Amino acid sequence: MSLTIKLQLLSHNNHYHANKLIKNKTFCNKTNFLPKPIFGNNPLIITKCSNKKVNRRMQESFMIKSSLIEPDGGVLVDLVVPENQRDSKVLEAKSLPNVKLTKVDFEWVHVICEGWASPLKGFMRENEYLQSLHFNSLRLNDGSFVNMSLPIVLSIDDETKEIIGSSSNVGLIGPNGDYVGILRSIEIYKHNKEERIARTWGTTAPGLPYVEEAIASSGNWLIGGDLEVLKSIKYNDGLDNYRLSPKQLREEFDRRKADAVFAFQLRNPVHNGHALLMNDTRQRLLDMGYKNPILLLHPLGGFTKVDDVPLDVRMEQHSKVLEDGVLDPETTIVAIFPSPMHYAGPTEVQWHAKARINAGANFYIVGRDPAGMSHPTEKRDLYDPDHGKKVLSMAPGLEKLNILPFRVAAYDTKANKMAFFDPSRSQDFLFISGTKMRSYAKSGENPPDGFMCPSGWKVLVNYYESLQTEASQQPVLSS
Repeated sequence: MSLTIKLQLLSHNNHYHANKLIKNKTFCNKTNFLPKPIFGNNPLIITKCSNKKVNRRMQESFMIKSSLIEPDGGVLVDLVVPENQRDSKVLEAKSLPNVKLTKVDFEWVHVICEGWASPLKGFMRENEYLQSLHFNSLRLNDGSFVNMSLPIVLSIDDETKEIIGSSSNVGLIGPNGDYVGILRSIEIYKHNKEERIARTWGTTAPGLPYVEEAIASSGNWLIGGDLEVLKSIKYNDGLDNYRLSPKQLREEFDRRKADAVFAFQLRNPVHNGHALLMNDTRQRLLDMGYKNPILLLHPLGGFTKVDDVPLDVRMEQHSKVLEDGVLDPETTIVAIFPSPMHYAGPTEVQWHAKARINAGANFYIVGRDPAGMSHPTEKRDLYDPDHGKKVLSMAPGLEKLNILPFRVAAYDTKANKMAFFDPSRSQDFLFISGTKMRSYAKSGENPPDGFMCPSGWKVLVNYYESLQTEASQQPVLSS
């Protein structure tokens, strides 16, 4: 038996055919809460299950399987060595010429080894780099394409290149001095920074955050090869229980018997406008005929610019949003996406979407100016705010992902709540940007009622108050 659901979506096709209905002997029609969340201590995951006996008619029912979308390349990459090989691999890594990783490099090791960039199995060699840089995609051996809009590369300086010499393999040393991996069958090639920056960001203007952090002072060479990671990546920052790998996320979607998974990428605190968009998206999927759509609320956890709210504060704020019932914890999974942020607009949003394919999401929510930022030297947006969603609808290698553009939400001053923008009474709506939101919190000024749940807002206010306290305690140097 098969089910075909016609979806009027912004995607490469006008119609999307749902996966086969899978016969299943159990039927979950109630929600019980487990006493402990899965995957360690993640309080933002609550598992749905039912131990009730079901009648024979229900047992004969068909249920949509939640393994909804294949990872790019067909197989999810996992590059962590088996535990019984770890000691020998560590000894080998120590015997090799080594490359020291920056914090951002380490984040990319995390991304690659868990399969977010599948089918990529290491830092890019030159042919992969050029395809990514110029075509935003990689051609596989069978002639098919997968999206790969951001180069995932490792730079080295002249001295390191000389030390490596003719060695085929190198050991990788993490920011804390521990050996974290081996890069095999390496290839070293020229790092043309200007070309990389121009093609990724569409500008070489000074002040691009990722460029200043990871490229400007990086080496003149790139080193690619096959990656082996010595053990699972941990940050020991109290947030590792939120860092679910694509494999773990897929298992959780199966556990919940999701028949659709819609991903929402963000790097800001969740306000009620975000919640309106996410809840509206779920309702749209229910209206299309889905029975159990699951939201993957997926904040970015790698490098962000200095004025963004830090990850630990954002995660605490997100937990308050679920505690207050602004989002339903039964149908929401909150996890950390480990990628660094480029702020590269339409180029980067393809990477964000592609990575969620590998995590098992078959719907991706996109809004205004995704992955964008203000121009670093001019008073304007760096990218056209509509180009991100348009590019996603045409991007090579993303054909199997359904793109869900959302309506614009703003604060309705008449209703005193976040609502969808109505152009016929535009004077009644207030747009509160991330910058404006942060300025409210810094000054201790409350936003309009209904903008954010009170407990979530308190998390932000407490964070900015702590910054002011720290600043006031800094010694003042006299001339």
